Amino acid sequence: MRNRHLCMLALSLAMAGCAVDPVPNEQLRLSEQAVAQAHAVGATEQLAEMLLAEQKLARAHKNMAEQDYKRARVLAEEAELDARLAESRVLTVKSQEQLADLQVRITRLRSQLGDLQ
Repeated sequence: MRNRHLCMLALSLAMAGCAVDPVPNEQLRLSEQAVAQAHAVGATEQLAEMLLAEQKLARAHKNMAEQDYKRARVLAEEAELDARLAESRVLTVKSQEQLADLQVRITRLRSQLGDLQ
């Protein structure tokens, strides 16, 4: 009886070790969308985060082809986060530029109003 339990335990452990990670198709799709969105707002490979996102996404696709789904998922998740960070950096710079432009216009208007008084 004891041997039977040990055999069942060993079989269970062996089966758990053979479990394969699911194919991360959805994560790859999300990562590709994040990279595309970052490009759409103006992120280029000149941003370190964008370069990393594209490199990690390419490696994720390579891992998919090799059926290393766990590594592909991790790289795709990292690529998504890097792309979102690149997008945020671009949007922050654009916002700062718009703010500076508005401040210049306000200063100009105040100066014109002061001249009228």
